[in-house]
This record gives sequence, C-alpha cells and structure tokens, in this order.
Amino acid sequence: MITEYCRRRHHTSDDDSMCPDCQELLDYAVKRLTRCPRGESRDSCRKCVIHCYDTAHRESMRQVMSYIGPRMIYLHPVMAVKHLFGEIRRKK
Repeated sequence: MITEYCRRRHHTSDDDSMCPDCQELLDYAVKRLTRCPRGESRDSCRKCVIHCYDTAHRESMRQVMSYIGPRMIYLHPVMAVKHLFGEIRRKK
C-alpha cells in the first residue's frame, strides 16, 4: 500500500523504487510489525491497545491508509474483499 501511495502521490516510477520518506516509513512499519508483541493474532494497528508506532509515523501511516484505502477495491479487488471480510469477522 505504501508503494502504491508513493507512486500516486509522489509520482515515482512504476518499478519498486520509492521516495526516501516512503521508504523510511515502509522500513519502520516492517520493523515494528515484526516486533509486535501481539504477533499474528493482532487486529489492525488502528484498533490496537498497544501503540507500536511513534506519533509521527502513526500520522504518516494514517495519511497513507486514508488515501489508498478507498482505492484498493480498484487496485487489488481480491485483497480488498478479503480485508473487509476479515474486519467484519473480527467485529463479531
């Protein structure tokens, strides 16, 4: 999602290169998710009681998600539908 956000908002090329800010956000997110104390049983980070991200990175990730989230149904429809069903299932 960060790669797609960077392509659309920062006009980077279609290969896997990103701007330095987006690359740093991706590296930070991967590091924090691999060290998450809740592991694979976690809900989305937005709903988590343990905040692994610092304030600045949380705000950056919120901007990425709010921009690219609604576009996911067009970019990756299967992934978007799976995500929605997972969110519905977790609410029960």
